[in-house]
Amino acid sequence: MAVTTRTNSCNNWYSCLTLNHHQVASESVHGARFAQARLAEKYSTKCSVCVEENKECKCTDHTSRVAIAVTEHHVKRSSSFTHSVINMIGMLIGLGQLSTPYALENGGWASAFLLIGLGIMCAYTSHIIGKCLDKDSSSKSYQDLGEQAFGTKGRVLASTFIYLEIFFALVSYTISLSDNLPLVFAGVHMNLPYLHISTAQLLTVIAVLVALPSVWLRDLSTISFLSFGGILMSFLIFAMVLSTAAFGGVSANQSIPVLQLRKIPVISGLYAFSYAGHIVFPNIYTAMKDPSKFTKVSITSFTIVTILYTCLAFTGAKLFGPSVSSQITLSMPPHQIATKIALWATVLTPMTKYALEFAPFAIQLEQNLPPSMGRWSRTLIRGSVGSILLLLILALALSAPYFQYVLSLTGSLVSIGISVVFPSAFYLKICRRQLPKSVVVLNLLIIIFGMIIGIIGTVSSSRSLIQSIQRGKSS
Repeated sequence: MAVTTRTNSCNNWYSCLTLNHHQVASESVHGARFAQARLAEKYSTKCSVCVEENKECKCTDHTSRVAIAVTEHHVKRSSSFTHSVINMIGMLIGLGQLSTPYALENGGWASAFLLIGLGIMCAYTSHIIGKCLDKDSSSKSYQDLGEQAFGTKGRVLASTFIYLEIFFALVSYTISLSDNLPLVFAGVHMNLPYLHISTAQLLTVIAVLVALPSVWLRDLSTISFLSFGGILMSFLIFAMVLSTAAFGGVSANQSIPVLQLRKIPVISGLYAFSYAGHIVFPNIYTAMKDPSKFTKVSITSFTIVTILYTCLAFTGAKLFGPSVSSQITLSMPPHQIATKIALWATVLTPMTKYALEFAPFAIQLEQNLPPSMGRWSRTLIRGSVGSILLLLILALALSAPYFQYVLSLTGSLVSIGISVVFPSAFYLKICRRQLPKSVVVLNLLIIIFGMIIGIIGTVSSSRSLIQSIQRGKSS
């Protein structure tokens, strides 16, 4: 009965987080794994107590029942086509939307073909992720696909890239926080004796310290609420930019250059980051009532997101021209209500992300702790490690406050691999015997293209970042 009750509770939570149309679960993978860890922990603790007290106990039976319950929970397919599309769009719309106008203005309007092309390519790699999952029903996550294709090395590589993307994304979120906070608190001047930091840096430190207790959270409902809050903020920013274009009194008459080829390597990383969402797609697939519609979900979601990104890119570039900032919110008219709403949404978004994005690290950490360790000890270690990582992220963000280059580096170094190169490599390894030569050639070309723009973009964005840091130190 205890197992049944616990499972029902888990299912109710999962339904609210993933399937309810009022909540877009873009990062449900972290919550699902977190729930599984909590569930296993409860019964492992009971087993230890039972043995210590020399009581007759069926720990193995309990553990098996829990494992079965968790497995049934994961394979239960209850997500409709519409819910799946909402989930995928919610995953894709995020930090990248702030930089698309800047990328288009710097790359020229012809670079929109790269933006659209990457959207088509990532839709295809999303499709082949579903094909890989068809081959082995036991694969439920992106890491599982890596292991299915290349064994333990594949899992380690996939996990490494996922954690790198999360880490660098949080650095970018913190830089965005630092850039937008001074506009939210315009006219505020703060300083501390013996600390030579600017008002913006001090505000950022305070904001991160306010968010710091969230990494200690273990409550699932609170973490899922933060997930929904972050996604809501992303849509709110998008709506406010369009509102500024329609009612803000700014003439959209700026000219956009045709093509600036030398800037393409840097902006390719910005475009690639905008489509980084593939780590959650296996979870969307396994939750669908009809997984055969996953390809339609991918096509629909990427079509909508690509159109939104393209419209936003052209709108921002036409509104602000060469003066457009790397974050569109920094270019919006400061006196308007829409701008204030967008700025607050941009500031609040990072503060909703820290606990959620730290969850994979926390789960892995707790799994490696001794089973005999008590709950409070686990919480202390987990929270302390999370706090240290968050402070490290803060230090990196303050030392390299160059949003566009950090985001571009993340896109080129990590996102291209996760969204373009790895899915095609997994597909060729897992399904090659059934693939016609044309499909093999297509995926080889995708891998080569991804590696080329990834390497060129990484070198270019790294160089720009280093030069910006050096100029900042010299000034």
